[in-house]
Amino acid sequence: MFRFEKLDVWQKAIVFADTVYSATRAFPSDERFGLTNQMRRASVSVSSNIAEGSGRSTNPDFARFVEIAYASVMEVVSQSHIAHRQQFLDDESFDSLITQADELARMLSGLRNSLRSSQ
Repeated sequence: MFRFEKLDVWQKAIVFADTVYSATRAFPSDERFGLTNQMRRASVSVSSNIAEGSGRSTNPDFARFVEIAYASVMEVVSQSHIAHRQQFLDDESFDSLITQADELARMLSGLRNSLRSSQ
């Protein structure tokens, strides 16, 4: 098992990407290269940056990748608002995404702060 696979935040990021993929499956086909693609790529970026950062040799380097992962969560939040306003996401799906994003953002902030303080 790799170091990042043991992290709760990485595991939550995988679930978050699953949720985004499921939610965007019902988007209109003309959004395949728009919001669908953007939201999926951003959600995958969260776990990918955690994994990549864990392979760096210093905590400050890892913390930088955690910051990028955090920014990707914020990207999905913004895109979720647009999708909800366009009625691509129903209230339940929107609320689920936002709740998961909030938890993930807090976990990423905690990891970043931990990495910075252990320099």
